[in-house]
Amino acid sequence: MPSAVFDSSEYERRIARTKERMAERELDALFVSDPANMNYLTGYDGWSFYVHQGVVVTQDRDEPVWVGRDMDGNGARATTSLGEESIRPYSDDHVQSPHDLHPMDFVAAVLEDLGVADGRIGLEMDAYYFTAKSYTRLQQNLPEAEFEDTTLLVNWVRIKKSDAELEYMRQAARISENAMDAGLDTIAEGVPEYEAAEAIYSTLIDGTEEYGGDYPSIVPLMPSGDHTGTPHLTWTDRRFENGDPVIIELSGCRHRYHSPLARTTYVGDPPEEMQYRAEIVVEGIEAALDAAEPGVTAEAVEKAWRDTIAKYDIEKKDRIGYSMGLGYPPDWGEHTASLRPGDETVLEENMTFHMIPGLWFDDFGVELSETFVVTSNGAETLANFPRELFST
Repeated sequence: MPSAVFDSSEYERRIARTKERMAERELDALFVSDPANMNYLTGYDGWSFYVHQGVVVTQDRDEPVWVGRDMDGNGARATTSLGEESIRPYSDDHVQSPHDLHPMDFVAAVLEDLGVADGRIGLEMDAYYFTAKSYTRLQQNLPEAEFEDTTLLVNWVRIKKSDAELEYMRQAARISENAMDAGLDTIAEGVPEYEAAEAIYSTLIDGTEEYGGDYPSIVPLMPSGDHTGTPHLTWTDRRFENGDPVIIELSGCRHRYHSPLARTTYVGDPPEEMQYRAEIVVEGIEAALDAAEPGVTAEAVEKAWRDTIAKYDIEKKDRIGYSMGLGYPPDWGEHTASLRPGDETVLEENMTFHMIPGLWFDDFGVELSETFVVTSNGAETLANFPRELFST
């Protein structure tokens, strides 16, 4: 029997909303290759995204159709409630084949069988796991089809979370709190960076006393020393030294739902200048959180941050946040709304964002973040963790 992460009504609602978006685009079919979108529509969950796979949604069929490698067919049976006719595995000779075979040949045959080979078919043209060759093979196999770029169609359906989704994100936040504590407790002068990473990773998997954790879409990021001005570095075998600033960005994960959290610590007593900059970051993030409520735009939230740091003659042009939740490597972001100038997305209840403003200078960086959900009363942060510069 499949493992039930959500009730069947949850998936039915998601599919119905997706079909509404398809109808607006006059699509006969949609081929979804983003593993997060596959999971969202069917529940499919497996580390199989390194080979071609996908889900087909058509207007005249109640169930989506899962297409993937033959050995992953049982994964579809284990993690989804799809009927056997909706699970279409391809043979292993399609995988990285030295012969003239490609998984999209099989996908094309499935689309033909579903009666949409000459229709308008949406493709996720900018998804990580949909390649240029995938597109050209579909074109070769389905010359009568009209292909449409629908990269973010399902992503925009995902932007508003259900109560059940929010519960998993709150559980992920509890895991994030535990993992951040583990990292901060481990970092000290003379300790190798990998030991801190080990403590964080172990806690992310251990979860809480009530439930375990899953692997996050992004590994713990932990730039230290001279590299804290570069936010996306991981750990090394270097040992922490007195005077090192250290940034920790991580996320607990529960049934593929994330709640990222970032904090900055200092090995030793932090200098006054760094403490001062950290207080500016905290003031800015709190102003932005106060601005986040239904009816305001994403750019208005960012402006609250920008106006705050401008009082201190600081300018930061990067976005300070993005919609997120369900995810697979290499990202937990949804690639839709961003908290930045020019984004006129209007915030609605149950949208979720990772707000991660930071200030980076030549000799150090300070980064703090909060994951929040938009409620009728404003922004509710999912984690309960001190918002300050730490020291060891």
